[in-house]
Amino acid sequence: MSSSFDYAQDASFDGAPALRVSVVTPSYNQADYLEQTIQSVLAQDYPHIEYIIIDGASTDRSVEIIRRYADRLAWWVSEPDNGQAEAINKGLQQASGEVVAWLNSDDLYLPGTVTRAVQALAAEPALGLVFGDALTIDSQGKPLHPLVFGNWNLDELIRFRIICQPAVFMRRSVLEQAGYLDPAYHMMLDHHLWIRIAERSQVRYIGRAGGFAPLAAARYHPQAKNASQPEKFAQETLRVLDWMGTQADLQKRIARNPRQVYGGAYRLVARYLLEGGAYSRALAAYSRAFLAWPGYTLKHWRRILYAASYLVGLGGPLDRWRERDSVQQRARLIEQLKRAPMENGSEFTPLDLQHWPGICLE
Repeated sequence: MSSSFDYAQDASFDGAPALRVSVVTPSYNQADYLEQTIQSVLAQDYPHIEYIIIDGASTDRSVEIIRRYADRLAWWVSEPDNGQAEAINKGLQQASGEVVAWLNSDDLYLPGTVTRAVQALAAEPALGLVFGDALTIDSQGKPLHPLVFGNWNLDELIRFRIICQPAVFMRRSVLEQAGYLDPAYHMMLDHHLWIRIAERSQVRYIGRAGGFAPLAAARYHPQAKNASQPEKFAQETLRVLDWMGTQADLQKRIARNPRQVYGGAYRLVARYLLEGGAYSRALAAYSRAFLAWPGYTLKHWRRILYAASYLVGLGGPLDRWRERDSVQQRARLIEQLKRAPMENGSEFTPLDLQHWPGICLE
């Protein structure tokens, strides 16, 4: 049920001591996507990856798929657990890499992702976490939207600027200082962890200047938690806000800009409620966000207009317009991805997604 690799003690990568990277995939009844997730890890060009899969006793074809790749896994198990946080923690506690990450069983790494993360962490030993841009894809792997972030640190995280979890890599020593995922959280468990890590170390955005070169693809499909349980995300956002108010160091930071912290929290709550179709409650949350942080809230005027349109009976026509617009946006995104840069030594080559596991650019 498990296997292991031997790693050379003097192994190097690009002339520098190699950091071992441990990737954990929590899995439960995601057989439709799991194999593509596994392939996207195993296809990475970085040579020192320890891959661990924690399956929660799936009843579909997941275990059959895992067995096909067992000889390339450092460890795997299929047994009942109490949810995503427990499964990920189980894998992280088995990990031996200096760098750790988790990749959910419906998401993907893109070409060169692990190499880029390692290069950033190796170059700056003070960094505890790095994150990059990402891409959302549908159930067929077709691109939906680019997710572009910025040079955000702890102050932005406590204002609920959200980064994309599959595009995050952590230094294991800092993770252990911060503690693992809190099993009391099921939706905002990653953001809760990022804040705790950013309290203890530097974090760094490693997006590609001058071009969109995502690290990961986050799959949006009807069974995904962000699609099926948006209201729970809204509830846990407010739980994280309450928790921050109990932490002495965070209290001091919040006191510097309390309106931005509360405005950021309620803007995010509004977005989740909007995605769940709770239009009147979304507008109420946007109103609270506006009163606290008007400038930032108004940047999201399109979402506010969308919620208001549904309340006055114009949602149907707006949906039809948005669908036509999204077709054009996807076409532009696909062309952008075909030209996306990938670092190759001192040069850049196109990020080749045409034949990458799980990605469909047709």
